[in-house]
Amino acid sequence: MPKLYDEVPSLDLNDFVNGNDEVRASFVQNLGDAYNSIGFVAIKNHYLTNELSEKLYEAVKSFFSLEENLKAKYEIEGLSGQRGYIGKGKEHAKGRTVGDLKEFFHVGQEVTDNDLIKEEYPDNVWVDEVPELKEIGLDVYRRLEKTGIEMLKAIALYLSLSEDYFNDKVRNGNSILRPIHYFPIENVDVIPDDAVRAAEHGDINLITLLMGASADGLQVLRKDGKWIPITALPNQLVVNVGDMLERLTNSKLKSTIHRVVNPPKELLGTSRYSIPFFMHPRSEMKLDCLPECIDEENPKKFEDTTAGEFLNQRLAEIGLKK
Repeated sequence: MPKLYDEVPSLDLNDFVNGNDEVRASFVQNLGDAYNSIGFVAIKNHYLTNELSEKLYEAVKSFFSLEENLKAKYEIEGLSGQRGYIGKGKEHAKGRTVGDLKEFFHVGQEVTDNDLIKEEYPDNVWVDEVPELKEIGLDVYRRLEKTGIEMLKAIALYLSLSEDYFNDKVRNGNSILRPIHYFPIENVDVIPDDAVRAAEHGDINLITLLMGASADGLQVLRKDGKWIPITALPNQLVVNVGDMLERLTNSKLKSTIHRVVNPPKELLGTSRYSIPFFMHPRSEMKLDCLPECIDEENPKKFEDTTAGEFLNQRLAEIGLKK
């Protein structure tokens, strides 16, 4: 039976990037153990600095403090919420109809070479009132993407694949940086009784990298049914498995269910900010279950699909695509 952690295990990415064979192998095994048990791991010595993280949070707070009519200018019809602003309550968890108590903003991939995949991506939406968001947001995007590539190398080795298995699949991938504002609730009578900041869900993508949030609230469902609080410390990123990686590995690596609960009544009138980076592959990546993850005891669980097809299906299920 997998170990039941009471908190997210912490690993040092430098052990993998610069360690000798023995140290790297230990990192890979510890990562796999964590992903087989609690599904989350905290990573230090990644490529994002605290200073840059703080600058992004300042810019994000500036945007979300704008008047509603100003924010609405950056909600672009026809993009299925994949770039720019997405208004309050527009997204809900799969299987629910009640919108989450949040608003958010999406920064996507900027293709800078001659890769034709650029034609698949809408242009990023930038905010006139917060011009610094562009430079800071893109810098954070690249640093988290670089960190994610190293994490995927370790995951590949754990799966007995080539270390570079994911490299070409995530080059210019459809990853999203999502600053989130869980807005204050001034009057509980105007929201549905079962409305929460983020209902329990699994992430769509390969892996998610989360920088420190501004308040408590994130919880992960442990395998014994207990909800465990998760905190991203200032010098760490929390990295978890998404649904695409679960499909690819035939549930050898499981996309762990998590949620953001409402604060105590006395704190309902306060904001919470969070900035996850959802690491997606290119749309043509096949998510067919890896042969290495299929055997008599673990028969194939998922139908063949591509990352693009799966993303479109899930965007419809969570209310962002019609």
